[in-house]
Amino acid sequence: MYRLRTSLAALLLLAATLPVEARDYHYSDAHLHYVDFFQESDGMKSLLQAMDKGRIDHVMISGIPVAKKWHEDEPKRPRYYAGDDAAAYWYSATDVLVAAAVKQLSDAQRQRFHPFLSGFNPNDKNADAHIRRMLELDPGLWQGIGEVFTRHDDLTALIDGDTPRANNEAMGRIYHLAAEYDLPVLLHSNITSKRERNPLYLQEVEEPLRNHPHVRFIWAHAGSSMEIHRHQTKMDFLLSTLDRLLGSYPNLYIDLSWSVLEPYLLDADGKPDRRWLTLVERYPERFMLGSDVVGRFDGLGDYLSAYDPFLDALPEAVARKVARDNFLAVLPMKHRSAKEQAQVQADRPGR
Repeated sequence: MYRLRTSLAALLLLAATLPVEARDYHYSDAHLHYVDFFQESDGMKSLLQAMDKGRIDHVMISGIPVAKKWHEDEPKRPRYYAGDDAAAYWYSATDVLVAAAVKQLSDAQRQRFHPFLSGFNPNDKNADAHIRRMLELDPGLWQGIGEVFTRHDDLTALIDGDTPRANNEAMGRIYHLAAEYDLPVLLHSNITSKRERNPLYLQEVEEPLRNHPHVRFIWAHAGSSMEIHRHQTKMDFLLSTLDRLLGSYPNLYIDLSWSVLEPYLLDADGKPDRRWLTLVERYPERFMLGSDVVGRFDGLGDYLSAYDPFLDALPEAVARKVARDNFLAVLPMKHRSAKEQAQVQADRPGR
C-alpha cells in the first residue's frame, strides 16, 4: 500500500510539472481598416499574406470615414491624423476603395472578408439615404455598418463640422436602416473625456441600445481609448459599467481591440485580470477581438496573438468563441449556412 501511494504521489507531481498543451487559436479580426487616414493601403495581397501567417480566418474590413487634410501651410505631409492641426473631412469614397479591393478576390477568398460601410457623415440626416443607395448598388456585398466615428479623442475636434453623437437624430435613422437590413453597427463612442473620471458620455451609447433593441451594436474598444489612458491611466468604472450594460442590453457586443488589452485584460506583468475573465465567462458570446490596424498589415497576427495569455486563462470553449466565432455570429443571417442560421437564431441576443 505504501508503495502504491508513493507511485501515485509521484505521478501527480509529474503531471503538475508537465507543460500545459498550448492552444492553437484561429482568429477573426472584428476591427480592421483597409486604408489609413490618407486612404492608402498596403493592398489586398499583403493583407491576405498577413491573415494566413497569423491564422486569421475572417476579417471585418472597412475604410476610414474621414481623410486627413495636408494643409497648404504645412511643409511636410503628416503621417497620422494627429500629426498636425490640419482638419479631417468626411470621405465617402473610402467605401468605393474597400468594395473594389474585395471584388478583385476569388470567390473562396471573399468568404473570409466581411465589408462594413463607413463612408458617411453621422451628423447628416441624409446619411441613411446614402447608405441605402450603397447597399442597393452592391446587393449582398456589405455585411455591417462602421466603424462609425462619434466621440473619438482629438480626432473629433479635427473633423469639420459639429461633434457627432451616437444618439443624434441622424444616427437614429441609420439604426432603423441597420435593423431593416439585419446589419450590425460597429460604433466608436468614447465613454468619457480625457479628464473626467466618470462615464460622462455613457448616455450617448445607452440610449441607442435601449431604443433600438433589434440592432446589434459592437462597441469599439469597449468605450476606451489610448488618449484617455494617457491622462487617467485606467478607468476604474469601466468594468462595472460594462457588466451592467451587458446584463441590461442583449444587443450589445464588445470589441476588445488594443486599448482594452492593456491596462484592463492584462496587468503590467502580462497576467490576466481575474475580474475581466469573470465578465467574459459571464457573457461568453458577447466579446470579440480586433486589431484596429489602418492600411498597414505587417505583424497583423501579432496584434491578435497578444491576447493569447488572456484567452488561455478562459475555458477553452469560451476562448475560441472570443478569438473567432463571436464576430461571425453577429453578421447578417443570409451570410451563414442554413445550419448556422438556425443555431444563431436560437442563441443571438436581441432577436
